[in-house]
Amino acid sequence: MNYTQNKRIEQVTDSTLVVGVDIGSQTHYARAFDYRGREMSRKVFRFDNDLEGFNSFYLWAETLKTEKQKKDVIVGCEPTGHYWFALANYLKVHGMLLVMVNPFSVKKIKELDDNSPRKTDEKDSKTIAKLVVDGRYSVPYVPEGIYAEIRDLVYSRDRIMKQHNVSANRIQRWLAIHFPEYLGIYKKFDVISGLVVLEQAPLPKDVIQLGVGGIRKIWHEKKIRGRGVTEDRAKTLVEAAHNSVGVDGGIGARSELYMLLEEH
Repeated sequence: MNYTQNKRIEQVTDSTLVVGVDIGSQTHYARAFDYRGREMSRKVFRFDNDLEGFNSFYLWAETLKTEKQKKDVIVGCEPTGHYWFALANYLKVHGMLLVMVNPFSVKKIKELDDNSPRKTDEKDSKTIAKLVVDGRYSVPYVPEGIYAEIRDLVYSRDRIMKQHNVSANRIQRWLAIHFPEYLGIYKKFDVISGLVVLEQAPLPKDVIQLGVGGIRKIWHEKKIRGRGVTEDRAKTLVEAAHNSVGVDGGIGARSELYMLLEEH
C-alpha cells in the first residue's frame, strides 16, 4: 500500500537498513545506508541477475543488517524496463520489502552530489537509497495467480495488436505504390475476398493475367460467399488492373506482399 510521504518517511526508522540497487540487464549494483543517509556498506556490492547472484545479495544484506543491528531491510530501485521483475519476485519470497523510486527524480537529484548528471553504478545506487530515506518511493503492485496470468495475456494481446497494425500499415503502403486502385474498390483493404486474390495475383499485371474467370475460381475454391464475390466485382478488379497507375514490380515486390499478408 502507498501512503503519504510522511507515512513513507515514518517507515524508515533507526532500525531500518536502506539498500539502493541500480538495476542492469545482467548485473546489479547495491549500496546500503541508515535512516540518516550514512553509508553502512564499505563499497558497492555487485551481483548477477541469477539465483546465485540473488543469494549473494540476500546474504550481504542480512549480514549488514546483523552487523549494524538493524531489524528491517528496505530495498529501493528504479522500474527499469522488465529487468527488476525477477529480483522483485525473489525479494518477496525472502521477506524483503522492495520499493520503487521515480527515474526522473534519480536523474535530477544525483546532480546535487557533484553537479554532474553523469550516470554511474555507484552514484545511482546511492541516489536511489537517499530517495527512499526521504520517503520518495512507492510500493509496486506485483499480481499473483490468475491476476498474473491475466497480465501476461494482456501483454501478449497488446504485442500482437501492435504487430497487426504495423503489418496493416505496410500492406496499405505497398498497395498505394503498386496497386492504388485496389484501395478504392474495397472500403477495407483486408476484406477476405480481396486478400485471397492478392495472395495469388498481387500486381495489376497478375490480376489481368488471372482474369475474371480466374478470380471467381479462387473465390469458389476458398468457399467465399457474399455480395462482394460477384462477377461484377471481379470485372471491376480486372478493369482497375488494366487502368492502374501503380509502379510495376517483380519478384521483390511480390515477395514483400506475400510476407506481409502472411504476417497479417
